[in-house]
Amino acid sequence: MKMSIRTPPRLLELAGQSLLRDKTLAISTLEELPMELFPPLFMEAFNRRCCEALKLMVQAWPFRRLPLRPLMKMPCLEAFQAVLDGLDALLTHGVRPRRWKLQVLDLQDVCENFWMVWSEAMAHGCFLNAMRNKKPVQDCPRMRGQQPLTVFIELWLKNRTLDEYLTCILLWVKNRKDVLHLCCKKLKILGMPFRNIRSILKMVNLDCIQEVEVNCKRILPILTQFTPYLGQMRNLQKLVLSHMDVSRYVSPEQKKEIVAQFTTQFLKLNHLQMLYMNSVSFLEGHLDQLLSCLKTSLKILAITN
Repeated sequence: MKMSIRTPPRLLELAGQSLLRDKTLAISTLEELPMELFPPLFMEAFNRRCCEALKLMVQAWPFRRLPLRPLMKMPCLEAFQAVLDGLDALLTHGVRPRRWKLQVLDLQDVCENFWMVWSEAMAHGCFLNAMRNKKPVQDCPRMRGQQPLTVFIELWLKNRTLDEYLTCILLWVKNRKDVLHLCCKKLKILGMPFRNIRSILKMVNLDCIQEVEVNCKRILPILTQFTPYLGQMRNLQKLVLSHMDVSRYVSPEQKKEIVAQFTTQFLKLNHLQMLYMNSVSFLEGHLDQLLSCLKTSLKILAITN
């Protein structure tokens, strides 16, 4: 009677970790690595800043999506740059390893223990079940285009300057528009000079955006410049407006023009389902004007002071 002998996952994990100490690590070696070893090994390489190993692992990544955001909670800009360098080697030279399947670099917020769950599933020998039961992530319709790589990102613009990760990825994307698609589904504007906001919005496909939150007390400069961009977000589903007012020095004629420019943008939002307005005083007396511009019935309309 033949017995099937199964290598304990823990031994596989230890064997994989030994690869990180191998300075002669090559793509050919990674192509023979069991796919269940990639998540824990990648996490280990990222946390230990094994930059050369990260570059190679990205090029041999055997899954369609690389959810990198949870690993970026700790400052690891060097490791993050190594991932981008690995992608560059593929995008620039166009020669892909046999096993490479990566189509999406996902920088959206997901469950922080995502990688730990992935690794524990491998350790208990239920990796394939975990992959089958994993909740699918919605793709971007524009992924059907010619670009070989899509980068998912969430923008939270709240300071006068961008954080180092966002600065790094935006600079990287800016010079590679012909080979990748930048998709942003969630945008929050909580205070930033609009010249910075404008430069970022020009890099993003606005029709990818599905959720927007604007919370700026100094609303007049932001509102008048942001309004034209709002109308281009044709797949917008959720809009949150908070603490939006105009200066008392604005004349009634100016305010009327601002309101008209803002409300007419809703004529272009065919997919809007949820509208939240909190202390949006500049629309007082003009709510009927806004509602008359809605193209579809809202599932949620919440107005608070």
